[in-house]
Amino acid sequence: MQDNRSPHWRQRRALGATGADRARPLIGPPGRPLRPRRFFTVHLGFTAPGAADAREQAVAYAEALSLLRPEVALGAAALSPADAWHRAERLFCGAVGPDGERCGDVAEHPGFHHAPGPGGLGWGDGDA
Repeated sequence: MQDNRSPHWRQRRALGATGADRARPLIGPPGRPLRPRRFFTVHLGFTAPGAADAREQAVAYAEALSLLRPEVALGAAALSPADAWHRAERLFCGAVGPDGERCGDVAEHPGFHHAPGPGGLGWGDGDA
């Protein structure tokens, strides 16, 4: 491709050279449909003295990342040993509530379910 500038500037240059109407763009939208967004996973390695400490640290990392980047799917966070990804355990509960909200508390938490955020909706009659 000779001119690898953005389509916007190629179009403006072409319009200037031809004297065409600027209200009607020369470059239209893509003809093929856009691909749906896919879900990806990032694996972060860290050291911890034991499994309970690792879980606590992983929850802290996941919550911190979700504050910095809202698109991070907090409910999908999982923890596994570095050499055994097939043994991944969920970090957050994710139980579905009556209005479709999901519990944002840590996995296997005691008590009622609560939607994430301050003052999140609570439901259920307690966990076993």
